[in-house]
Amino acid sequence: MDLSSLILPKDMHKHFRTIEVLALCDISTKEHILEVHLEENNQLPSGYLSSDYESKGFYPSKRVQDFPVRGKALYLCIKRRIWRKKSNPKITIKSDYSFISEGSKLTKEISDFLKGTGRDPSRYDK
Repeated sequence: MDLSSLILPKDMHKHFRTIEVLALCDISTKEHILEVHLEENNQLPSGYLSSDYESKGFYPSKRVQDFPVRGKALYLCIKRRIWRKKSNPKITIKSDYSFISEGSKLTKEISDFLKGTGRDPSRYDK
């Protein structure tokens, strides 16, 4: 079993590879944090033909908060691939993942957890 499968949201390690893990400290708050940088695998989303699409880089990285690890805040910095249609470069697609809570900067799992405790997840969207 890979360590990332224990830390990352369910099935995320199947679609992304870990690029780097950084242990950082926010100077203003003195809070220790972990940043896990992830890059989407070079796999075309299901339902599309590889002969019609090509990978053309990445969307800007998205920073999402997840459950703390060893008392440190955990942030996932996620880079998703841009897939461009070969016959019409203006048409692009991306994979659809449900690990990010809609309209939030939290993973779906931590958002659901906060809702279950009566806390409002939107107050953590900073």
